[in-house]
Parts: sequence; C-alpha cells; structure tokens
Amino acid sequence: MDYLVVGAGPAGLQLGYFLGAAGRDYLVLESGAGPGTFYERFPRHRKMISINKPHTGWDDPELRLRMDWNSLISDDPELRFTRYTGKYFPDAADYVRYLRDFADRTKVNVRYGTRVTRIARDGDGFAVTTEAGETYRPKRVIVATGFGAPYIPPIPGIELTENYADVSVDPDDFTDQRVLIIGKGNSAFETADNLIERAAVIHVAGPSELRFAWRTHFIGNLRAVNTNFLDTYQLKAQNMVLDGEILGIERRDGAFDVTLRYVRRDKTVTLTYDRVIACTGFRLDDSIFADGTRPELTIRDRLPALTAEWESVNVPGLYFAGTLTQSRDFRKYTSAFIHGFRYGVRALQRILDVKYHAAPWPYRTLPADPGALADAIIARINRTPALWDQFSFLADVLVIDGDTVRYCEEQPLDYAHEYGTARTYVTVSLEWGEGHDSIDPFDLTAGRAWEADPANDDRYLHPVVRFHRRGEPPAVLKLPEEICNDWSGEAEYRTPLRAFLAEQLAAVPAAPGKVRA
Repeated sequence: MDYLVVGAGPAGLQLGYFLGAAGRDYLVLESGAGPGTFYERFPRHRKMISINKPHTGWDDPELRLRMDWNSLISDDPELRFTRYTGKYFPDAADYVRYLRDFADRTKVNVRYGTRVTRIARDGDGFAVTTEAGETYRPKRVIVATGFGAPYIPPIPGIELTENYADVSVDPDDFTDQRVLIIGKGNSAFETADNLIERAAVIHVAGPSELRFAWRTHFIGNLRAVNTNFLDTYQLKAQNMVLDGEILGIERRDGAFDVTLRYVRRDKTVTLTYDRVIACTGFRLDDSIFADGTRPELTIRDRLPALTAEWESVNVPGLYFAGTLTQSRDFRKYTSAFIHGFRYGVRALQRILDVKYHAAPWPYRTLPADPGALADAIIARINRTPALWDQFSFLADVLVIDGDTVRYCEEQPLDYAHEYGTARTYVTVSLEWGEGHDSIDPFDLTAGRAWEADPANDDRYLHPVVRFHRRGEPPAVLKLPEEICNDWSGEAEYRTPLRAFLAEQLAAVPAAPGKVRA
C-alpha cells in the first residue's frame, strides 16, 4: 500500500478523494463508526463559526466556494454544504451528515471502527497497528486526525479544573455561581456567552491581549459571533475580562482560590470561584507514535514541525494533513480551517505525485507573451477560491521555459521556493497589505492617518505578482485593492501588469532562434 491515511474527518476524506482520483493505492482508517466524529462533540455548543453562505449572487461554482467555508472539493456539484442548511453559522450535526454523504457518494476507501494505537517505522515504510491487533504496512503514513487532546498549560493546580472538552453545557448547572474561564479564544467566549443568563459572575482570564478576527483577518482569533460577553463586561454587568497570568489554583472549602498577576500593573490578587473551566485549546495526540517514529513538535509541543511538503522534519515518509499543518502558517492564514486546508490537501496530493510517482504538477502551456500571461493571471485572480481562501500561502506559479510558460496553479509559496527547480518563475498571490492589523479598521481618525501614507495604499486584499530569478530579490508588482474584488479593469490592472511582465521578460534570454514580443 502506498498511503495509509489516519482519520476520516474533512481532511482525511478530502485526501482520500484526491488519492483515489489519482489512482493511488491508499486506505483511510477511522476510529469512529462514521466520518467526522470530532463534530459529534465539538464545538460544544454546536454552532460552527465557519461561515455558510448559499446566497452570493454568483452562478460560478468556483466563486461561490469563496463564501462557502465548509464544503469539500469534488466533481459532484450536489456535494456542497450550502445545500444542507441555510444557516450562516451552521449546526455541527448538519456537518456530520454532510461528511457522511461525501464519503458515501465519492466512495472514499475508509475502514471505520478501526482505531490506530501505534505507528512505527518498519524498514523503508511503516507498521501501523490497530486496537484489534491488525497491522498495516504502508510505504507512507499521512496523519489527518486533527487535534486529539486538550492543551493543558503548566499552571499549578490546573488538574483541579474542568475542561472545555467535557464540562457541562447546561447553563442551569451554573446558576448563581462564580465562574472563572481560563483562556481568551473562541472556546472561552463561546462558553462564557452560554452562561451569561445563569451564572452570578463570570471572569475570563489570560495573559495575552484579545485578538479580534475582524482586525487581524485570522479567523481563529476571537470572532464577533462570540463577543456578546464583552457587552456585559464593559456595561458593568458583573462580568469581567482579566488581563493576567494565572499563577496557581487551590481547592478550599468546596471552592477554588485562584492567584492571578495582572499584566497591566504590578499587582497579584487571589480570587475565589465556585467553578474553574480551562478553555486553553488543543494539541496533537502523539501517544500513537512509537519511539523512533515520534514527530518533532513545535509551538508549545502542540503541533508537528513540518517541511514545506507537510512532511515531519525528523520522520521521513510521515506526513500530516488538515488542521495539523497549521504550524507552517500559525495564526496567520487559513491552513487550520476547512476552507483553507481543502486546497492544502489538494496541493499535498500533487506534491506526493511529484515526489513519488514522477508525475508533474498539473499545468497548462502558454506563450511567453506579456499579453497572454496578463490575461491568464487576471482571469485566475478574479475567479480562484484557492488563492482567495489561502491568501499569502498558496500561489499560482508560472515557470518560464524559453518561449513558453508552464502555468501551475495553487502551489504553497514555500514549496515553490524551496523545492522548485526553475531558474525563472512568477508567483501570483492574493495578500493583505503590510501592517493591515496594526490599526482598528473602525477608527476613522487612525485609518485616515494610516492611509495618508502612500506606502499603505494596499491594506485590503489585493493581487501581488512577483518575478523571481533564483538567488536574487524578486521584482514585485502590487496591484491595487478593489472594493468589489474585480481586478479586470484595463487601465488600473491589465496595462500595468502587461508592462511589468514585458519589462521582466525582456531580461530573460529567449529560446534559441526566437525573438520575444
């Protein structure tokens, strides 16, 4: 067997679909009775924060995917999650139903009820053992399990607390109680919002500042849908956000004494609560890896350290897919989320084809003509959901080869730079401007001052075209932002893009006997 995929969540199913379409020998193993078992428990309050927008005004299915953050990619037009519910923030149960249909209708090769308990190196491949004692011997393993364990920060007494993963979600269980929630992410505020009507006092605490998704453009930061609690804090309704480091938790007389040091001032306090809930995130469950096959971890040992091919940096042949790949763009882009990693998974399958099956990255051939290339680039940036959803991370790569160009879609930028062999190539990506998250976008005074600087005229999402000559800094063209994301105008987009490409191509030697236009 060429590939064994562990986990049949959205990433595992998506990878199985692409491996099957490529004719590869693979199998997906899933511990649960069906796909997507994570979504049977999480999010705990059942409302997903990945948007579902059936009504976009667009007929183009590719454009519609820009606003559909839950669908997986397939050739079946019926397999779009927007057909399952009209809720903007959908219920997790609907997503489980969707994943089951996706697995059934695409005939992904999944074996359910098969829990992997050990992954070990075995010669040139792996030995993967299951709870039932079966052993599989694939050449390569791809882990797509998502986060399998809670992240427990090193706080003395943290073991005394309840955890987001299993705490009661019934608000009545917290009536008239003083509650401390440790953490400042979406799970913390999701939990706090759920308790507002019943708890007497709710404090949300952590040492870091609040990072709002509407400001940073990173959707894993605090989402507006979970910020109702902030009203109750700022309008003095007994609730608070505490900017402080938890130093210790002690149990006393049926309650909890929590010692906290404020980060804004040199003061330490001890506060008493009836309940303490840790909403501190998740991590990779690496207990299934044998000694000698355990991947190196990064980011507080929460995630596998990966190459630009999503391969473990220390275990050759061990790959990761889905949210576990986010160490490559941690808290910056969208590899942690379905609408990002569905394209990352497609890129991974292509990377595997290039590396192990002597298959080139899919491409189309264009003449090395500035007009033809500009038309192709403009068409792509006005339609692609991949570069839109995986902004700054994926790029179209145009390889200059004499008087022709190979147009390759959706390569990870790091992969193109580190593993590409072309001497001269062009990358096309969609990016936010430098410093886009440095000001409050709703502060008109600060915004006016920021935008008065000509260097800050590209804060919004906009196309960036770079002409690379290996060993040299790239030539860069930033096309202007456009409020409707329509970059097809002649004067503002096509003409400068053609001129830029013409200037750069003129410096590249043409093929023997050819003259550049």
